[in-house]
Amino acid sequence: MPSENPGQGQRSQSPIRLLIADDHPALREGLSALLERQADLQVVAMAADGQAAVAQMRTHQPDVILMDLRMPCLEGADAVAAICGEWPEARIIILTTYDGDEDIYRALRAGAKGYLLKDAPCEELFTAIREVHSGQKYIMSQVAQKLTDRFQSSELTDRELEVLQLLVQGNTNRDISEALCVAEGTVKFHIRNILDKLGAGDRTQAVTIALKRGLARL
Repeated sequence: MPSENPGQGQRSQSPIRLLIADDHPALREGLSALLERQADLQVVAMAADGQAAVAQMRTHQPDVILMDLRMPCLEGADAVAAICGEWPEARIIILTTYDGDEDIYRALRAGAKGYLLKDAPCEELFTAIREVHSGQKYIMSQVAQKLTDRFQSSELTDRELEVLQLLVQGNTNRDISEALCVAEGTVKFHIRNILDKLGAGDRTQAVTIALKRGLARL
């Protein structure tokens, strides 16, 4: 994110206390320096993984958490779920490079109150923090559109997601049938449904769509 001038005329009330959870040290430090230039924002803790984020939440009780999605030990959406399980009113904003509709859905379902991409303008990040702190939700427009598209498309069943993940890993129909203890005919049935729901012409296209949307991983 490019740097911005410090906020002008900010409130004289206590600053919004922030926790930054991201596994990239340079990003944590740079983001902290950027946020600290705002008179009403104060970084009180940083974490390099999801487990550390939960621990820092217990220790510092920040007002707002900025959480990346892909982190070691405990991923962002799982850390959000863990934190919201203990503190249902926790105010968490996902700040990530991942914009797959399934990533967005999982994070918001876990309890996140906001979702921004790391290339968002600084002023939008500041606005998101202030709005989420005030009890509102903030989802940047392009993220909101992807979420809308997800709800308008047919949702894969849990079994279809299992089959899709095995497809992404390069398994054959026989491999999948053995892994899931089902007949090959059943696997073919699931694959036909997957192709139809994803609008894919073949298995390769289905894998490409699945990775782009965050439905499966390599």
